[in-house]
Formats: sequence, C-alpha cells, structure tokens
Amino acid sequence: MDSDPVLAAAPKPSSVPGAVVTGVVPGPVQRPGRVAAWAAGLLLVTPALITACRLLDTDGITPVPQLLSFLPWLTVPAGLGLLLAAVARRRGLAFTAAVVLAATAWSSLPYTTWTTIGHGLPLARVRVLAANVEFGQATDALIAAVRRERPDLVYVSECDRACGRALAAAFAAELPHRAAVEADGSAGSVLLSAHPLRDRRIIPAAMGMPGATAEIAGRSVRVQLAHPMPPVPGQVDVWERELGRIGDFAAPRTGPTLIAGDFNASQDHAAFRAILKEGRLRDAAWAVRKSRAATWPAKGPVPPYVQIDHVLVSDEFSVDDVRFLDLAGTDHRAVLADLDLRGDR
Repeated sequence: MDSDPVLAAAPKPSSVPGAVVTGVVPGPVQRPGRVAAWAAGLLLVTPALITACRLLDTDGITPVPQLLSFLPWLTVPAGLGLLLAAVARRRGLAFTAAVVLAATAWSSLPYTTWTTIGHGLPLARVRVLAANVEFGQATDALIAAVRRERPDLVYVSECDRACGRALAAAFAAELPHRAAVEADGSAGSVLLSAHPLRDRRIIPAAMGMPGATAEIAGRSVRVQLAHPMPPVPGQVDVWERELGRIGDFAAPRTGPTLIAGDFNASQDHAAFRAILKEGRLRDAAWAVRKSRAATWPAKGPVPPYVQIDHVLVSDEFSVDDVRFLDLAGTDHRAVLADLDLRGDR
C-alpha cells in the first residue's frame, strides 16, 4: 500500500527549526551548588560533634573518645567545609562552617589550668625518662638511651619479665632502686630510680602502675607510673575508671609529685585534664611549648599524630627542657624531661 503523499511530504519535527518536541520529559538537573552544600555539611558533622564535646568537657561515648585524639586535625575537614560552603554560595552554611572551624582551632590550643613555673631555690636537677617499650621489644633501645641520657628516674611501661631483668642487670649501679609490677606482655611495668624509694604502692589497673616515694635532696617526692587501658571500643569505661584512679592519687596537693608514662590520653580528653585539675599538676611538655609534639604511633604507615605519653609535675618543679626520643622496636616515642626540684624559699 502506498504511503499518504501528504504525510510523506510533511517535515519531521526535528528538521524544522525552532520546533518543539512534545511527549519528552526532561530529567532533573543537578545543581553544582547543591552538591557542594551537601558535601560541606557532611564534612562539618564530625568536627562540630567532637569540638562540642571538647568544649563541654566530656569524652562522651564511642566514637568520641577515639576521635578526640584527632582534634587538631579536624580543622582540615572543617576548612574544606567552609571552602565548599563558599563555592555553594550558601551564606548560612558558610557562617556555620566558619564558626565550626574557629571553635575547632581554638579548642586545639594548648591546655593548662595554671601558669606557675615553680618557686624557691633549686635543690636538685632531676632528669625523667618515660618510655613504653611495647611488650619489651624496645628494651635494648631503651638501655642504650638510658646510658646516653643518664636519667635519675625511668618509667617503663609494657616491660615484661625479661625486660625487667635486663634493666635491673644493666643499671644495678646507676639505678639501683626500683618499684615494679612483674608480669608478662603489656601488664608489666618498672620504675627505676637513682634515689632511695620507700612506701611502694600499686594503683589497681589491668596494666601495671607501680609507684613509690623517692628521697631527693632531702625531700619526699611522690613518683607514680601511669598506664591505663586505651579507650578502645568496649573499654572506654575501664579507661575512664583507671584515669580516675590516677586522678585520685594526684588529688592531695601537698608535696612534690611526678607522674609519668603512657596515659593513653591526650590533652583533648576530659579524663586526662581532670588529673591536672585534681592535683594542680601541669604537663612538662606544655611548660616548654611542646604540648602538641606527637608521641604515637611512632611506627607504621601513619606518622605520629597525638601526644599520649606525658610527664606531669607539681609546682615544686620547674621545667628546663623536654625532648622526645625515637626508640627502635616500639610504637611510642619516649619523653625525656629535665626538671629542677625547688625548695620552699
């Protein structure tokens, strides 16, 4: 059958300039500004939540304690969120992002409860070394560091039985006094001293936290090793409880006090700051403007990003210097602090 000549002669709609094709529904068009705004909002969620917990002085629940370790680094997503909010041209969102960025940056400033730098005439120079040797694997490196640096007090976390024997044999003359929790793996800890020790004690914890009273230049100095459980999911309550016990030890505000070790907490954790508040202590690293010097993790694909190893001192001590030492075999950097014990006048 022949086609209709009229229909054959009619031009196709697509061939007619300016023709409108009916029956075709255009799909939704994604606006770049909307995508940027959504991305900015997502980037701001974590910095806003973690900074709020920091400002409210709470460690919250998982994953807040873990993410608080990254607090200074959260300025990066907050800054990207502000940039994307500007690209999206959303004034309200840009203002919110600016507030979050400013609050995160402000919260990342060094923390302290007081600024006293010690008083009285110096009685003795005290060099303190605190190291986590990771199941004893860095024992040889620690022995070399102690021989090189000659500290008066050495706080050693995760020092198993073999580690304890090696340290006792290596420093029988230089550091003859010790308080220890003799155990395998991470539970073992040793405190070595060039000064006589008495009133040995142990703070109850899953990992060893020995302490004692040292006689230094005629003064009784409370010395305590800290090594609470880390705030991993499922153990945050244990971590808080053990940090609280360290705070209870620090609470008496009379007499010189030195607490050092692997606290598994940074200045951004409320449970750690409570120890400083209770005992009127300060972090020796803060005193020399090194409170953001990262000590963990010291090995692996990720560079150190958080300081969880500390030397805390009472106001009978002034801080001359703090250095951080790399020890082969452990994922922690050691803390070496030079202190002056001062008299009452």
